[in-house]
This record gives sequence, C-alpha cells and structure tokens, in this order.
Amino acid sequence: MKFTQQGPAGAQLIRRYGADFIVIGDEEIRRSCLVSASTLVRDWAPRNVAELGVEHLAPIFEYAPEVVVLSTGASQAFPRAALRAEFATRRIGLEVMEVGAACRTYNVLVGEERKVIGAILLP
Repeated sequence: MKFTQQGPAGAQLIRRYGADFIVIGDEEIRRSCLVSASTLVRDWAPRNVAELGVEHLAPIFEYAPEVVVLSTGASQAFPRAALRAEFATRRIGLEVMEVGAACRTYNVLVGEERKVIGAILLP
C-alpha cells in the first residue's frame, strides 16, 4: 500500500509497505530495521517475534523513546512477557501491530513530534 503524509521537515516517514518490505523516503528496505524521525538502523537482527530477544532491545533503549511501535509482520504476534516487562520497567510504551497498522501509527506519532521508534520485523 502507498500513502503520503506530511511530517516534520526532514523526518523519516514510511511511504509504502507490504508483507516483506517498507519504503522510507526513496529507499526500499527488505530486512528488519529500527526507524525514528532522524535515524535508520538497517539490518536489525531479529526476523520475527520468536527470534526477538533481550539482546535486541539495547539499540532501541539507547534512543530513550516514549513509545515503540513493533511491527510483527502480516499478523499481530506479541513478544514474550519478559520482553514486554523490559519496556514497562523503563516506562516506555510498547504497541504491537501488524505491518500496516504499525507503519500508519509510526507516521502519525512522528507527525505529532513524539519520540517514537518503529521496530519493524521483516522476514
């Protein structure tokens, strides 16, 4: 699906998405990544929620976001309770969604100038 939204000047928005890709600006990404308004971390290691471990959360927590929008692919799948607790102890909101909802929510939060990280799991 393709959509357009105006965000803060220079902010990285997700322009298109599918089950196995997202497009940020003009760049098509086909591997898991972390994205914020000002940063893009390509090749984030986990490919699905089952592979997601505590060791993968460090780059997220470095940015000290208010909220993390976790895209789990074509369908919503929640990470283990221990991983969700890592966010709760740091008082960081965690929203888990399928890819379309996650991309739209991420863009809205960037548009509101919230401190958000999109954690996009791609196979």
